[in-house]
Amino acid sequence: MKILYITAGAAGMYCGSCLRDNALAAELMQLGHDVTLLPLYTPTLTDEPNVSEDRVFFGGISVFLEQHSALFRHTPRILDRVWDSEFALKAASRRSIAVDPQSLGDLTVSMLRGLEGHQRKEFFKLIEWLGEQEPPDIVNLPNALLIPLAAPIRKTLNRPVCITLQGEDLFLESLPEPTRSQSLDLIRSSISSVDAFIAVSSFYADSMSKYLSIPREKIFTVPLGINLKGHGGGEKNGNTEGFKVGYFARIAPEKGLHVLADAYVKLRKQGELTDARLEVAGYLAPEHREYLKDSEKRIKDAGFESEYHYHGVLDRDAKIRFLRSLDVFSMPATYAEPKGLSVIEALANGVPVVQPRWGAFPELIEKTGGGVLFEPNDVESLAKSILELWKNQEMARDLGRRGAEAIKREYSVTEMARQALDVYSSIISTFKP
Repeated sequence: MKILYITAGAAGMYCGSCLRDNALAAELMQLGHDVTLLPLYTPTLTDEPNVSEDRVFFGGISVFLEQHSALFRHTPRILDRVWDSEFALKAASRRSIAVDPQSLGDLTVSMLRGLEGHQRKEFFKLIEWLGEQEPPDIVNLPNALLIPLAAPIRKTLNRPVCITLQGEDLFLESLPEPTRSQSLDLIRSSISSVDAFIAVSSFYADSMSKYLSIPREKIFTVPLGINLKGHGGGEKNGNTEGFKVGYFARIAPEKGLHVLADAYVKLRKQGELTDARLEVAGYLAPEHREYLKDSEKRIKDAGFESEYHYHGVLDRDAKIRFLRSLDVFSMPATYAEPKGLSVIEALANGVPVVQPRWGAFPELIEKTGGGVLFEPNDVESLAKSILELWKNQEMARDLGRRGAEAIKREYSVTEMARQALDVYSSIISTFKP
């Protein structure tokens, strides 16, 4: 099968969607399929061999300049190549620029307007390039925010277009009005131009069907999968440095580090949890530095600063070592998280997880048997769940073993690729130009 998979770069951040897209494309290639992984905005950053193309469309610098100045909407392409070059995009990605939905409302609306927006020149560049290539059997877009690409790609290639749904509602809900409502209206008006949607969990398929008014029968589910190489290197031994409670995710309020910090402090103050540590790792964006400081201050003010350590951004090998060092893992997201990639990675390493009872987590725990659920945004409920595993560490180890075994069956990259191919075949077989 010949597949064009478009992915969206996230500058200098390890992004769960980028990691998923790259892992899927790499596995499909390994299985003998002809896959082009084409990045938009910036080159992608992955912690595995990157299989994406060197060329980047909709370069982040061009998109920004065209939004803010009419001059750059008409510059010749020879000039565009300067700021669309890999060197320029990587250099821009290394700058510590705070990017958040509140500042991107107008740009989001412009992009969703497609050929009627300020970035219409970028649409034509991509469409022209596609017209010069051998047509793929199917095109996969990475999220609903790129839905304006569906109609022109479908028309140019006369091939089906599908869109992966993997967390865009969090961004959309963070947009200020009126851009939030405008964005939702623009996405909903383009649903008919997409042949099918692929959600990363059953929860998200149901949720996005309602949120974006997508007919439920038009949404397939392909659960996340990870490359298991290096994960789960044998039986875990007991920690000699105390009971380690761990967090690995972006450092951001919606991922819930503050909830975990409060639960840890509560347990230590009560005196029931002894000889413990709180280990934290993950990407920290400039706009969330104060958030991390506030979470750390809660621990310091309570007198447990010596038991806490922030490890920063970790590459793949360091990530696996970090996860394997933990006794229990929690990413207590404050919203209905659709993916939970780091939860799957923790389970793959035999670490039991404690997750809120919403989003994709209930189905993940049900399918793996690798952890326990607590009431969302409830510090007391999280603390009790962690304490239960500390008191019964044999049960915790059993949860970890079951979780690791289930990840091998249900959440490997090979299984993700198999299910994706089934969906692609179904879409191609029913395609009507």
